[in-house]
Amino acid sequence: MVASCKDQLKQVAICLQRSPCVMIERNTPKKCIEDPNLHKDLPELCKAQLSTFFECKRGIVDMRKRIRGNGTLSTGKYDEQFENLSSGNFDPREEMRKLEKLDSTHKT
Repeated sequence: MVASCKDQLKQVAICLQRSPCVMIERNTPKKCIEDPNLHKDLPELCKAQLSTFFECKRGIVDMRKRIRGNGTLSTGKYDEQFENLSSGNFDPREEMRKLEKLDSTHKT
């Protein structure tokens, strides 16, 4: 995978792992993205991050961006957080609070 899209992919994965679709309803992240009924209930933050990831992937094949570059290289900023969520080393309630705090639809 191109290094410039790694951070966006990890952001999407973290957001999906925190979403009610995965945490509460116990669906797979892939199913939450592909099923239209589940996708419409995803937090806006996850949808925005998914869109950013797809734009990054499109930039890989865009010849104009190949010359200028697709963006910054991966910083590894989300590696530890992604590893904790992937291995199950997290508190589900805390992750839900983080998602609600970040999600623009839940004004606190």
